[in-house]
Order: sequence, then C-alpha cells, then structure tokens
Amino acid sequence: MGGVVAKDESSMASEPETKLEAKIIEAVRRREVKGSSMKSFNSIILKFPKIDESFRKCKTTFEEFDEDGNGAIDPQELKHCFCKLELNFSDEEINDLFEACDINEDMRMKFNEFIVLLCLVYLLKEDSKDQHAIGTPNLRATFETLVDTFVFLDKNKDGYVSRDEMVDAINETTSGERSSGRIAMKRFEEMDWDKNGRVNFKEFLFAFTHWVGIEDIDDDDEEAENA
Repeated sequence: MGGVVAKDESSMASEPETKLEAKIIEAVRRREVKGSSMKSFNSIILKFPKIDESFRKCKTTFEEFDEDGNGAIDPQELKHCFCKLELNFSDEEINDLFEACDINEDMRMKFNEFIVLLCLVYLLKEDSKDQHAIGTPNLRATFETLVDTFVFLDKNKDGYVSRDEMVDAINETTSGERSSGRIAMKRFEEMDWDKNGRVNFKEFLFAFTHWVGIEDIDDDDEEAENA
C-alpha cells in the first residue's frame, strides 16, 4: 500500500505547474524524439563563447523593442514586439510568457529574460516560417543548440533534468575525477531555481544565460548610466 502512495505522490510531483509549462514540456518531448547531437558536457562548454557572442548581437533587437529606452521591456512593448515579428500568439499567451520570464516579478523584462523568452518562442513555434521571424540565423542556431543541450541532459526524456541526470552528464566527461560530483551538484543547484529537485527548460535557459555572462551586459549598462 505504501508503494502505491509513493507512486501517486511522484506522479503529482511531475505535473506541470502552469498551462504554459505543460506546452513547453510537450514541445521538449516532441523534440526529444529526434535525439541530440551532443556527445558530452565538454562539447557544450566549448560552445559557450559562440553562444555568448550570438546573444550579445541580439542586444540591438532588444533595444529596438525597448521603446521608451529604460533598459527593460514592459508587457505592452512585448505585444508590439510580437506584432512586428508577426508571431501568432494571443494576448493571453504573450502575458503568460511575460509572467514566466519576468523572473524578478517587477513587470520589467531585462535582456537576459528577453533572451529566455525568445528561446521559449523558438521551441513552441516549430513551424519554420514562424521560427524564421525570430532573430538572425545565428541566433536561431544558438537556440537550436540550447534545445539540443537540454535534450542531451534529459536522459529519461520526461521533459525535466534531474540531479542524477546532471551527475551522469558530468561524469561522462570527467570520469575518474573526484571533483566531478561537486561540479555536477553546483551546476544543478544553479539551474534548480525553485529548489524542487528537477529543472525545467525555462530554468535551464536562465542558468545558461548566467553561465555565459549575459547578466553582465545589464550590469555594464547600469554602471554606464550611473557614471
């Protein structure tokens, strides 16, 4: 009987928290059917400089949609952004995306949050025509790399990355190194923002922007404004 209860609790823990998260998980699982081209965690790390460069080139696009020039995109500006890009999302869906990516809950979307939102849109819009509207070819290739990386980490293909899956991914690269377990735990803790023991695609994206230093761009801008 105890085993049945434990199974039910596990199933409940795996249920998406929002309608948007459910859509993201569904899109991730469809993508996972194709598999991943990533072979090791090291192959991912080697791509960091190129990903960082691609993100930084997107700063101009961010500034274009920051209509009042205050260093952040508000909900209305985001709706204008979707309209200009001719992305077919309802106002409710746009609001849900804004809320999901407004990690500070201050109704102001900073650059790293905007990058995460665009990558979520790339994932959700599988039609090549819709994806073509999202940034430059290099940026779309970067988003594809991020999706591919998440697929590589999600070994059991349930739409989440667990602590054990992260440890396995690190160990595949650093086999025999005593520090590999600590590295894996540190990386996982950086991704698991809500501390629930599993990492969804959105949490993974926010951690990735931190790893490649995208948040530093916002810090540099704030220092320039205060100088």
